[in-house]
Amino acid sequence: MSSNRETKPFTFRFIDIRSGVLLELTNTTNQALKSVEILSVFLKDEGEINPPQAHIRFDAVKCIQPKEKAVLSHRTWINGRPSDPADDRLDRLKALEGKANPYVLDISWEDAESKTRFQRIPLGAAMQQVATG
Repeated sequence: MSSNRETKPFTFRFIDIRSGVLLELTNTTNQALKSVEILSVFLKDEGEINPPQAHIRFDAVKCIQPKEKAVLSHRTWINGRPSDPADDRLDRLKALEGKANPYVLDISWEDAESKTRFQRIPLGAAMQQVATG
């Protein structure tokens, strides 16, 4: 039997829609996972003079059923304030061909025994799928 440290219950993909990009998590297990949260992702500066301090916050999901998918709501914050939807920066998490991607998704959830578990997913090109909708 494998330990929970080896268990990787979530996969993800980015979904491109007309209004921007969304993040979808899939529960690959046979149990419901509760209180699913992704820690804020702080974005690296893009070489600008006085770059804005930006991060992406995801809303928690109460539960993702076995083999189900959930699209997570998110908001970009710039200099400590929620940005306008036009300034969304979720697309910065997508891997680009030939470029290193420094970002990860740090996910926490409660399992069937109400124990808090964690998974870290690097957002490199080989690890993600992009869908258009």
